[in-house]
Amino acid sequence: MARKFLYFIAVCIVLVIIGGIALTIWSREATEIAFVPRGDFVEQAPLDANAYQDPEMWYSRPGLGTSDPARYQPAVADAQPDPTGREPSPDAPAAEQSLDRGDPLATTTSTTGEAADPQALPEFAVFFVPPTSYIQAGGDWNATLEDATTNNRARVFLKGLASPFNRADELWAPKYRQAAAGAFLTNRPEAQQAIDAAYADVAQAFDYFLDSVDEDKPIVLAGHSQGAAHILRLLQDRVAGTPLEARIAAVYVPGWPVSVEHDLPSLPFPACASADQAQCLLAWSAFSDDGDADMIMRRYEATVGYDGEPRGTGPILCVNPLTGSANGDAPASANLGTLVPDETLSKGELVAGAIPARCGANGLLYIGDPPELGEGVLPGGNYHVYDIPLFWKNLQEDVIARVKAWTAARAS
Repeated sequence: MARKFLYFIAVCIVLVIIGGIALTIWSREATEIAFVPRGDFVEQAPLDANAYQDPEMWYSRPGLGTSDPARYQPAVADAQPDPTGREPSPDAPAAEQSLDRGDPLATTTSTTGEAADPQALPEFAVFFVPPTSYIQAGGDWNATLEDATTNNRARVFLKGLASPFNRADELWAPKYRQAAAGAFLTNRPEAQQAIDAAYADVAQAFDYFLDSVDEDKPIVLAGHSQGAAHILRLLQDRVAGTPLEARIAAVYVPGWPVSVEHDLPSLPFPACASADQAQCLLAWSAFSDDGDADMIMRRYEATVGYDGEPRGTGPILCVNPLTGSANGDAPASANLGTLVPDETLSKGELVAGAIPARCGANGLLYIGDPPELGEGVLPGGNYHVYDIPLFWKNLQEDVIARVKAWTAARAS
């Protein structure tokens, strides 16, 4: 059912992955009371220098086999007549019918998923930083590595968020002591300490990743929400101006705002201008057409950009995931596949042609009037939780095209 759409990511929580630039959905005071830790920041012991040699320190990495959540590949739904062309009824609006299993014209699950020819795929490695799965109200500033709830949520999230990158021959996603969701909702100094501590783990994992990957292999960097923020920091601290910069085929940072004026010039790569461009950056934040992002935009305007200046009212970077280029719009027919689970929530399918995408003047990505998706949709029509699964198949194809472009440029 549409209400259970992408439950892989929205399971068991209402305010999922509210990291980023503070996805403020109530008053600031109420949000801080609910999610910002009340105690002092307590620094956890540094990780051992060889900590990431342990496979248990990774949610995803080579060698995990079928237990690797990022290697999930959904089945492909059979093409059927598009119910959005029919007259909507009061009980089942056309937009919702297109994803509803109870509709006789809805897509049906194919018994086989898409099989990619390994010989046709370029070799590349992906470093994917998971989003916030530590969402405990009133907890500590950072998760612990042994937090079973945080780890289980992370694996669930990766099944929907990292799986579009599953054609990589190496796909790595580290455990790290995440900053609490509330750390992104306050200016308290403890919040930055928590974010810095989380980043220290990510940077250590990244160093091990680089040591493990063949030095000639192209690299794709990706993350969502808090994970995207850490990827952007890696770009500044570990990539820009180093030999590693030449190896980065593409960067994906949806769910985190990148200021066109105050952030992008400080990063080593430009925004992607075309679908076949390598060494560029993709970012977007999904909202319904009637969504209200006023509170979020006000918070964004007050945050400091990578150039040290307030981000102000300038636009957020929007690279349309359906076109692979900055700004612009694309109809639902351009959507090659949105990830949708079955009724048992144990597996999913890709439904084509369900969701359009349009970059607004403010840099937010608008997705029309989508079906009701349940509690995973944040107030104000905010589809943060679904930034990646809405465009799952397009992203899978996008990353292959960019790695091929990188490979072709190196061969010329």
